[in-house]
Amino acid sequence: MGFSCGIIGLPNVGKSTLFNALTQTNNAEAANYPFATIEPNIGRVAVPDQRVQKLSDTSKSEKMIPNFLDFVDIAGLVEGASKGEGLGNKFLSHIRNVDAIAHVVRCFEDKNISHINNVVDPIGDIEIINTELRLSDLESLERTKENLSKKIKSEEKEIKVKFNLVSEIINKIENDEEIEIEKYNNNEKLILKELNLIILKPIIYICNVDEGAVTKGNVFSDKVTKKFSNYEVVNISASIESQIANIGTEDEKELILKEYGLNDSALNKVIFSGYKKLNLVTFFTSGPKETRAWTLKKGLTAPAAAGKIHTDFEKGFIRAETISYNDFINYDGEIGCKEKGKMRLEGKEYIVQDGDVFHFLFNV
Repeated sequence: MGFSCGIIGLPNVGKSTLFNALTQTNNAEAANYPFATIEPNIGRVAVPDQRVQKLSDTSKSEKMIPNFLDFVDIAGLVEGASKGEGLGNKFLSHIRNVDAIAHVVRCFEDKNISHINNVVDPIGDIEIINTELRLSDLESLERTKENLSKKIKSEEKEIKVKFNLVSEIINKIENDEEIEIEKYNNNEKLILKELNLIILKPIIYICNVDEGAVTKGNVFSDKVTKKFSNYEVVNISASIESQIANIGTEDEKELILKEYGLNDSALNKVIFSGYKKLNLVTFFTSGPKETRAWTLKKGLTAPAAAGKIHTDFEKGFIRAETISYNDFINYDGEIGCKEKGKMRLEGKEYIVQDGDVFHFLFNV
């Protein structure tokens, strides 16, 4: 399993068109009016990674399983959503369930497609959405604070820690201050994770530009890139992606991309930006029966990787027979790597590296 990415934005910015293109489905009704998406649509796509195919070929695997990314198309938010305007809090709650957020911003002019505020203003649009997300988090935090205040007399140390942390975060949001996660200790980080705040989710800004601006951007996307220089900003054309989605062969897709001066599709850009923001690495298992890609948080150990396959593997972890992807390919698989001394035995403290090919030894 990869990760889930919620696609958000104001109505008529190209969210559903992009979703259709990314997932190559028609699940989301792309219509020129607000709230065309009534329920969050979910589309699962395979993460493009040529390493899976090469490992499978080397191992002569019967089956090949890539990583997957779930895109969730969430109905267009409007100003006042946190207070029930438009489709309200129902859709703010959907955002809490995703790992990352792709915020689509309209960066094109088209008189035939209405804009909720009758003007193309990407920075203003982003601020409307971000305000609603902050207000939604504030409402959630205030409820948590109220519940904690009733228990604080119990003198439990953990209750006081939570109460003080929640109070601090409320103050930061109200004063529009940045919440710097790395400055908190491990216990506080766990509490913040439990709070599941929308504003702490990794975010990618997707500038939906016209076809002519897809390679270099335009005046609208430039504003977003400058204003949000600390974030991942991706320029795409939902129109181009729609064309590509309806083409059968990869060669034809590449031809169209080249015509527009593109080296990669929006899908790949969003996935790679998402992996970067979420600090994910990919490891593999590969043998005659199956080659499979797995996703893990960067910095985790070999037992955690084993646990992704089966909890028993983590509980009874002994060691991991480990081969780097390049060695696996260059020395013709597991047997060749053993003969050339390229297989390593790694223990419980080993930090998983992107591209590791594992065979786990365990005892339960």
